[in-house]
Amino acid sequence: MAKPLSMIKLLVRLPFIFLLVPCLCCPAYQKQSLLHFKSSLLTSYETSNSSSFGLESWDSITDCCKWTRVVCSSHSRDITALHLDHLRMYYVYKPVNVQILDPIYGIRSLRFLNISRTLIEGEISGEGLANLTKLIHLDMSWNLLNGSIPAQLFQLRFLQSLDLSVNSLKNGLSGEIGKLENLRSFKLDKNSMDGNIPVQIGNLTRLQQFSVSRNKFLGRIPESILNLKALEKLDVSNNYLEMHILNGIGTLFHMSILELSGNSFTGLIPSIGNLSKLETLRLEDNMLSGDIPPSIRNLSKLETLGLEDNMLSGEIPSWLFDIESLKNLYLGGNKFIWNNDVKIVPKCMLSQLSLKSCKFSADIPEWISTQKNLNLLELSDNQLTGNLPLWIADMEIETLLLSRNKLTGSIPFPLFQSQNLSVLDLSRNNFSGELPQNIGHALNMTVLMLSGNSFSGSIPKSIGDIPFLMLLDLSRNRLSGNTFPVFSSYRSPQYVDLSSNELSGDIPLSLFEGTSFLALGKNKFTGSLPRNLTHIENLEYLDLHDNNITGNFSDFLKLPNLHVLSLRNNSLHGSLSTNSFYNKSSLQILDLSSNNIVGSIPSEFGNLRGMSGNSSGSRALASGNNEIEVNWIEATVSLFSGMYTTRIEINDLTVNWKNAMQGLSSHNRHIYTLLDLSNNKFSGDVPDSLGNLKGLKLLNLSYNKLSGYIPQSFGDLESIEALDLSNNNISGTIPQSLGKLDQLSVLDVSNNKLSGEIPRGGQMDRMNDPSYFANNSGLCGMQIRVNCSKDEPTPNEGQEEDDDEKEPWFLWTGAWIGFPLGLISTVLTAFLGGYFVIPTAKYHSIHYRQR
Repeated sequence: MAKPLSMIKLLVRLPFIFLLVPCLCCPAYQKQSLLHFKSSLLTSYETSNSSSFGLESWDSITDCCKWTRVVCSSHSRDITALHLDHLRMYYVYKPVNVQILDPIYGIRSLRFLNISRTLIEGEISGEGLANLTKLIHLDMSWNLLNGSIPAQLFQLRFLQSLDLSVNSLKNGLSGEIGKLENLRSFKLDKNSMDGNIPVQIGNLTRLQQFSVSRNKFLGRIPESILNLKALEKLDVSNNYLEMHILNGIGTLFHMSILELSGNSFTGLIPSIGNLSKLETLRLEDNMLSGDIPPSIRNLSKLETLGLEDNMLSGEIPSWLFDIESLKNLYLGGNKFIWNNDVKIVPKCMLSQLSLKSCKFSADIPEWISTQKNLNLLELSDNQLTGNLPLWIADMEIETLLLSRNKLTGSIPFPLFQSQNLSVLDLSRNNFSGELPQNIGHALNMTVLMLSGNSFSGSIPKSIGDIPFLMLLDLSRNRLSGNTFPVFSSYRSPQYVDLSSNELSGDIPLSLFEGTSFLALGKNKFTGSLPRNLTHIENLEYLDLHDNNITGNFSDFLKLPNLHVLSLRNNSLHGSLSTNSFYNKSSLQILDLSSNNIVGSIPSEFGNLRGMSGNSSGSRALASGNNEIEVNWIEATVSLFSGMYTTRIEINDLTVNWKNAMQGLSSHNRHIYTLLDLSNNKFSGDVPDSLGNLKGLKLLNLSYNKLSGYIPQSFGDLESIEALDLSNNNISGTIPQSLGKLDQLSVLDVSNNKLSGEIPRGGQMDRMNDPSYFANNSGLCGMQIRVNCSKDEPTPNEGQEEDDDEKEPWFLWTGAWIGFPLGLISTVLTAFLGGYFVIPTAKYHSIHYRQR
């Protein structure tokens, strides 16, 4: 009996035993919160495919502690960390409302929350954050958050890391920072703030990392931030801060990083030599003036000194190179003067050195050869002379930027034996001779820029062996021949510029099938346009101007990504077929001027979406709350040069802009839209459909054989700045609708058959250059100081109306002339016939009046 009794006691106690054993799965309410969050996310994207977000493991059956992106406590099984970053469908820019986070705020056990780069928009919920009292790490960066930082956030007393960068938040910075004795990292670069950070930030006494970069804050750093004794990193870059925040930094003895670059700071650099722990001092992109303060030489732990792009002046002090800890030195873009007579014996071993525009006027300084660890050397925009020294080739430099100097001679062959060389810019110098045939041996090259020199001979075929080449610029040299490097379609450079040389033969488009930017203008290319051009789907920019290309115009405008096409000054003939245009075209700049194209202008031109104003057509990547133009050239230099970024100049696009040949800068080319069909043999009417191109800034149809009228629809060209219809056979009047064009600054209709009054109002009143209206049949108006007669027939009145107006005039003229003549004739007849008596005279007089 004892055994059955023991079993009964065990069964009775078993439920109580299970109550004491911790559950091995996450709490049900936390699981439901995550499923609710997932459902809201999928609904926002109007999809049921959770695999697009990496959430396929989130279901109602499995334990949520086993889900991806979820971390639970090993003891309580409560959720402690959520890695919800990058929760978005790639290639889809679709913001989601911040309210999808509401279920997350119910998980009070959270210590780590990362929701960065999820395109969440709206204001941060203060009530929601107030629930997360155990939070240690919060990352909400790279979203679309706006409004202010909620006060409840500053009650999270365990918070150690807070990242709210790259949003549209605004509050403010006020007070001093000089009492932050334990501050380790302070970053204030590229600021443009709009508001103040709340003073409650001082409540987060355990905070070690704080980042609100690239928001809209401004003003002072709050004095309460002095309470953050554990702060190691403070990043408020890409905002706008006042200069007086520097006033108190002299007491930050434990600071290791100070970054104030990219703001609008003015005045002198404060004396900061007593910041004995300072390792990084970055003040780039401001308006600081004066000399480099001598106190910097006391910073014995300084590794990075960034003073670029300010208004600093004076001599570059030689004692900078006595700071043994110095590794990265950026001084370019100021008004410094380099003293060539000072002998430099560096005690430091630099990794990166930028001395651009520092007024060097001799050979490349030989002391640089002692810097064996140098991976970046920037000496552009100086007056350097002499040859490129061989010791540079032996240094295994990764990034070598020597553009815009006066260097001469040839490029040494050993330079391209380096397997480290990644970026080489020797453009705009006086180099000459043939290019080394071993260029292709530098297999890690990504950027090769040799433009604006006097190189001759053929282009080395070995360039085609460089697997990761992204940018190739050999323009403005004396290169010749008809053989070119052969690139495979999957590794062609994205940017190729061979313009302004003496290259000949057929257009080598098949060699650059993966290229986005291709410039071959001002060479000696012949033959017809290649038919396989339409296969280069990635092509965005094609410039073939000033060659001798013949044949018919092809279906190039069907390239979906083509933004710029210039075929100016060639020998193209034939007509433009209507199937060359379609409404998905991204063309923003089309220049077919100075060819021999005939026929009518297709009405399908009005379908060019890139000129309609409905889509930008620019290469843009939606990133956070910004539309950032993709500049992969700068990104390449930044990627391979660590913390250093420089702007590489690429050639402008030359167009006929407002009756003058001008270059459109590569950095703002996306804002221009133009259509130039001038100097051809187009005939027929001007298509009304061109009025659909509301984004067009320049329209040039001059020097053709166009007839008919100026379309009334041209009044819808709301962005037009220059309209040139001169030297055609256009008749009729200038439409009154042009008075609506408030951007118009040039209107040239000279040498046509126009008549009537020039429209008044708006910009039309400012068109007072008589040459723009010259040689027409009957124009008048205040612009050309020709009065328009009040009784002049209007252009719309018909010939019958003219006849009706003329008939009464002739009748009354006949009456006034016939009356005296009849009277004289009657009197003379009566006198000669002997009937000149008073009654007869009265009768005839009365009889005449009766008629």
